[in-house]
Amino acid sequence: MPVETTSAESYREDLVSAGTVIKTEELTKVYEMGAEQVHALSGIDLEIRKGEYVAIMGPSGSGKSTLMNLIGCLDTPSSGRYWLAGRLVSELDDDELAYIRNKEIGFVFQTFNLLPRATALHNVELPLIYNGTPAEERVERAKKAIAMVDLTERMHHKPNELSGGQRQRVAIARALVNSPSIVLADEPTGNLDSKTGEEIMGVFERLYSQGNTIILVTHEHDIAQHARRSINIRDGKVFSDQVVKK
Repeated sequence: MPVETTSAESYREDLVSAGTVIKTEELTKVYEMGAEQVHALSGIDLEIRKGEYVAIMGPSGSGKSTLMNLIGCLDTPSSGRYWLAGRLVSELDDDELAYIRNKEIGFVFQTFNLLPRATALHNVELPLIYNGTPAEERVERAKKAIAMVDLTERMHHKPNELSGGQRQRVAIARALVNSPSIVLADEPTGNLDSKTGEEIMGVFERLYSQGNTIILVTHEHDIAQHARRSINIRDGKVFSDQVVKK
């Protein structure tokens, strides 16, 4: 007899077959600040498909950083539902969440977050060390990721021997080393001068052209203009969601 598929499983399959990597329904986040409640997100409905290049924008306090933390599984919503790569995140245990953060999402932060005493190559290897990838495979994959950001000649240098732009390239290579379904970049040019920032955005443009899903969290309009779709968050809600260029 054929095994019946539950509605939840059917929905998961529908999302995957449609190429949806992120879907949220009525996502909310409320912080308890003493006797006061702060509503950081107030019902976010969002869908992002594989291969999209999306900028999430908003002023300070709009909720965009909170949304980024929820998308990245760094925090949990107060209510609502979130599917990542077809899986309902609320149903995942701690080990599964750790795995999905390591495998499905590549994080790029404004502050680089590199180990100061480790070479660029070793910094890029770190996610593979955490998931138990064998040493030989680990090194080859790290070298390939470094080559993707044009930093092969500097892979044996430590962060203090690299420029700010080169350090951010190392951070991008580290985000790519597990071939994640999503690259999530939080203000990736915030600590860089404008010329270097444009160079880094050129790296993201190349990654997008190669089929990567890019989600860029920024408050800078000139940086957001590199994306193909712009989602504006205000007061914890989606204020606008539009295709800005094809």
